[in-house]
Amino acid sequence: MCFELMKFVVKLSRMGKLKKLTYKQTGVSYDAMDPLKRMAQIAGKKTAKNLHGSSFLELKQSRGESAYVLDHGDSYFVSVMEGLGTKSLVADAMRKVTGKTYYDKVAQDTVAAIINDLITVGAKPITILAYWAAGNAKWFEDKKRMEDLVNGWKKACDMAGVVWGGGETPTLSGIIEPDTIDLGGSSFGVIKPKKRLVLGEKLKVGDVIILFESSGIHANGLSLARKIASNLKNGYSTKMPNGQMYGEGLLSPTLIYSKIIQDLFANHVDIHYMAHITGHGWRKIMRHTKPFTYRIHTLPPVPEILKFICKKGPLDEKEAYGNLNMGAGYAVFVPKKDVEKVMRIAKKNKIEAYDAGVVEKGKKQVIIEPKNIVFEGESLKVRA
Repeated sequence: MCFELMKFVVKLSRMGKLKKLTYKQTGVSYDAMDPLKRMAQIAGKKTAKNLHGSSFLELKQSRGESAYVLDHGDSYFVSVMEGLGTKSLVADAMRKVTGKTYYDKVAQDTVAAIINDLITVGAKPITILAYWAAGNAKWFEDKKRMEDLVNGWKKACDMAGVVWGGGETPTLSGIIEPDTIDLGGSSFGVIKPKKRLVLGEKLKVGDVIILFESSGIHANGLSLARKIASNLKNGYSTKMPNGQMYGEGLLSPTLIYSKIIQDLFANHVDIHYMAHITGHGWRKIMRHTKPFTYRIHTLPPVPEILKFICKKGPLDEKEAYGNLNMGAGYAVFVPKKDVEKVMRIAKKNKIEAYDAGVVEKGKKQVIIEPKNIVFEGESLKVRA
């Protein structure tokens, strides 16, 4: 690029006239995917009749939440299935730069994606099963990568307080790229005593929205992050203002919130609702069906990696908060009387917590006051 053209591009960037990047431009469209989710929920409801004659009853209100709940006498049984997404591709690219596999980190990301969904309904995780599907059997010949994956998965299970029961390792030639792997899994949990069930039925006006910090991008938005890397001169090796390489910043592992949630229950915190902030970003705060306004007045600090993504995309703030966690990995809704207790327990667990907002009477929407951003209820359509 000639010098004059470079100056012109810089000028346009400073004027905010370069075209903003959107998540949809990377091939990820919730408008396309969400109708399938709703269709599946409707079809799934029709299979509940197959429980007749068993000792289980379906909790209909759990459909569309992050985990599925069955009533079984003196307890509830909970199940969930989740996957990592494309973060392993960043690990593969960074190995060429540093020689490290990073599969211990993406293993934790995968376990976190599963467990953090399971606990939203009040469940204590009991078991986890792994699903590791490779594009070619040669993937399993790399002993160092396999060791890191196994050791990272085991460590994450210990962090979550869950037993690793087994899994499946298919080779899917023709479906998955030869040098890649799809990481995912499922988990089973129990809610006992039953009063710990959290499906938002107690959610009400005046509840306080407490946000728990994220450790970075977590495992959502990686298609967007990878697109940005392809546009950087030095790709994943690009240094961020803090001196860290972009790729390593992306690979900071996801926080697992299981222990802090169990501590909240053990200390009799009255949790009215929980939301795992992943796909759809801060729109997930209004996941419940109740028509409330969720007003955010205080924002957590944005991690350096997410600041870098917003700058280099470039992303406007509404796009960022509507798709990324922007520093908040988890939302817990509690009555005002329990806020100080939650803060103390968060500090004990070495997780930063923020008294971030309040539930108000009004139409369904999320209002992020410091950024003058409003997400209307129609922008989140994950429930049938």
